Amino acid sequence: MPSLPDMMTPDVEGLAQQEGQGGGHAPAEDANQDAFFEFLLRMGDNALILGHRNSEWCGHGPVLEEDIAMSNIALDLIGQTSLWLGLAGEVEGQGRSADDLAYLRDAWDFRNLLLLERPNGDFGKTLMRQFMFDAFHFHQLQALTGSADPRVAEIAAKALKEVSYHLKRSAEQVIALGDGTDESHARMQAALDEQWDYALEMFTSDASDAAMAAAGIAPDPANLRGVWDETVDAVLAQATLKRPDSSFAHKGGKQGTHTEHLGYILAEMQFLQRAYPGASW
Repeated sequence: MPSLPDMMTPDVEGLAQQEGQGGGHAPAEDANQDAFFEFLLRMGDNALILGHRNSEWCGHGPVLEEDIAMSNIALDLIGQTSLWLGLAGEVEGQGRSADDLAYLRDAWDFRNLLLLERPNGDFGKTLMRQFMFDAFHFHQLQALTGSADPRVAEIAAKALKEVSYHLKRSAEQVIALGDGTDESHARMQAALDEQWDYALEMFTSDASDAAMAAAGIAPDPANLRGVWDETVDAVLAQATLKRPDSSFAHKGGKQGTHTEHLGYILAEMQFLQRAYPGASW
């Protein structure tokens, strides 16, 4: 029997086509166009770079179920990338598509968090990174569903359904491994300690964040710290893991200053379009 149509998921692609026919997307009234573009790049680049990192586990997961789960999460994130960068291209108004923004920018034009470009390491490090970002991403998308910009709210509502699962799964895995064997506990504590200072970049704010908050388009990231702390602390307690005391945050990714690791990602990810410009399936 054919499946029934999904009446609950917003038709984000359809809305994009409708607005695209008008020559671009106009942000909410009083919004700063440059700051809006910057915000959309940050949303898209976070999903793109973490999606690519997760895809590196395809065929290499510790067990088949984890291999498939990580690949599916990567696909979810790449799908979200297409929506955010597609809207960014419309807002920019220079005729660039989501593919152009993903494959034809240099490292200094990317706006992803430093945490997400770091090498995967062992599976414990990958899971801890995923959990800390999922906790932030979930609360960020929840807030964005009330955005003053209808397109942002639509995309956030669609992505939130996927990220709710991402957070549930990563939290369960952190608990299972943290409260598991002596070795799994030690690996998860090491993963937490190593990546904590990078995770705190999520809550650093700048002029673009302030402009988006003032326009009602997006929350100030700093204001998400409280709910993130509650989510993370509850999971760490069950996982018998000790929260690091450090308040230092590695930063720069949101402004285009990256580690050398992003260059290696882009060299692989962008190879086809760089070698054969305009190639399509």
